[in-house]
Amino acid sequence: MTPSAQSRLAYIDWMRGLACVLMFQTHCYDSWLGGDARKSNFFMWSQLGGTFPAPLFLFLAGVSFALVTDKLRQKGVPAGQVARTTIRRGAEIFALGLLFRLQEFLIAWGWSPWTDLLRVDVLNTIGLSMMLMGVVCWIVLLSNPGSNARLALGVTAAGVSLMISLLTPLLWTSWRAPWLPWPLESYINGVHNLGEPQSWLFPIFPWTAFAFMGLAAGFFLLSDEARKRGAVTFVAVGAGGIALIYLARWLDARPTQLYATYDFWHTSPNFFLIRVGFLLVILAVAYLWCRWGPGQWGFSPLIQLGQASLVVYWVHIEFVYGRLSILPKRAVNIRTASFGLLAIFLSMVLLSVLRTRLKGRGAEAWAWFQKPAKAS
Repeated sequence: MTPSAQSRLAYIDWMRGLACVLMFQTHCYDSWLGGDARKSNFFMWSQLGGTFPAPLFLFLAGVSFALVTDKLRQKGVPAGQVARTTIRRGAEIFALGLLFRLQEFLIAWGWSPWTDLLRVDVLNTIGLSMMLMGVVCWIVLLSNPGSNARLALGVTAAGVSLMISLLTPLLWTSWRAPWLPWPLESYINGVHNLGEPQSWLFPIFPWTAFAFMGLAAGFFLLSDEARKRGAVTFVAVGAGGIALIYLARWLDARPTQLYATYDFWHTSPNFFLIRVGFLLVILAVAYLWCRWGPGQWGFSPLIQLGQASLVVYWVHIEFVYGRLSILPKRAVNIRTASFGLLAIFLSMVLLSVLRTRLKGRGAEAWAWFQKPAKAS
């Protein structure tokens, strides 16, 4: 594999690893800081950094989905089979999300309400997003199976992303569906069982929009023109991200608003565009860092974390928020919490190393146990 090809794969893992680190610091400081530390500017900036992990994970799910879909299409796999393969993978992630909620409920038995079983968490939304992307790609490939398929897929994905973002403020307010059972409505707007949408949940609106924007970015990067230009393409992507941030800020400053109820931090399409702009900048930086910077000099903790992001997400929660928390909750200062964060980071890197090195070894071990003993 050429260095260029390696960097094209490494930057995705690097970005996932960055999402993991941002997630660790957000969760650790939120769980452990107490007293005046929770009122500090440090805590505020920590939680602001926590607005990036979920968009990063969803965006990268879209980019990876584009890579898989395009690879299957290049092999001549029919559109229906591509859809079945990708939708099945999305269903597996969704099932893992439900299993994670069950695990959390059982571990917290006695003080966790049963409604936590039906909470819409980020894994659930990643799985649903993948299934929805599979359906959209299937429809586009049926109508555009030829050489323009990538363009059609990318444009459609971007359009769906913007549509989800534009509908979000309405579906959280005047277009709510209270006639639906709350477990179903919660997947639309995160209402849960609390009577109104909750900002700490991950419903389809607006979160799936990040996955579809990643899908659009993935198909753009796979285009012949983008591949031919190489690093120049990523510089252009980064510049486009900066331009998008300024455009969204300009739109937000306009006196005329489209929505009767405007919530910038939770439902605003302008805030969505700002975060997409930052994601594109991070995408460009990650590629250039892994291509020419020290991103792949020897062992990279971020790339390592990115290769096992599902496992470290699953495990770290228990040592930060769960009964196995390594520090008392809401009771320590910034210094102590930072040492705890370092411990979580190092242990999760070690866990990811074990995960990647043992991956696939289970079948080998089982085959070894089944081998007949040789006669002496």
